[in-house]
Amino acid sequence: MTAKPFELPIHWADHEDIAMGLYEKFGDDFDESKIYRIRFTDLLEWVLSLPNFAGTRDQSTEGHLEQIQSAWVYEWRDNQ
Repeated sequence: MTAKPFELPIHWADHEDIAMGLYEKFGDDFDESKIYRIRFTDLLEWVLSLPNFAGTRDQSTEGHLEQIQSAWVYEWRDNQ
């Protein structure tokens, strides 16, 4: 996959974009059951470390993390 010349910043509400970034980062290391068992503290750190992520730790909510987790499962399923 080639890098896009210009990628917009990703924010907390961009659940699908975050999920795609996590899938690109971890691939098949996490399957559906493992994704749902990830601690939110770990998930938060992984999201904050994604390239082009512009959100802050203070803007994070449990709702965002739950939505990201679900979107990541769907991304994993789409790639199986």
